Amino acid sequence: MKKTLILGASPNPSRYAYRAAHALLQNDHEIVPIGVKRGEVFNHPIQHEFPKDEEIDTITLYVNPKLQEAYYEDILNLNPKRIIFNPGTENDELRELAEEKGIETEYACTLVMLGTGQY
Repeated sequence: MKKTLILGASPNPSRYAYRAAHALLQNDHEIVPIGVKRGEVFNHPIQHEFPKDEEIDTITLYVNPKLQEAYYEDILNLNPKRIIFNPGTENDELRELAEEKGIETEYACTLVMLGTGQY
């Protein structure tokens, strides 16, 4: 089980972040949805601030690179084991900052990784 923070969480079923939340839960991973939208994702309230005292294995990104800049400090301070940059979120600057801290990064798709057993 890998506790996963979903950055860009949305209560909208047509969004990939919503689909990823469902797939993660179906695969017995705990989720921490973070986003600007109000609401919840599968009975998990969407939080607007990063957790302070939680150990997060993976951050999966669903916000574009420009919007990610506001979260750099929170992401890096959380010190997850890895960050997954889903399609459209690729960000060489954040990737480099993370790898300098020893955080594994992947340009990949969380849904595909779950579906193929690579998560």
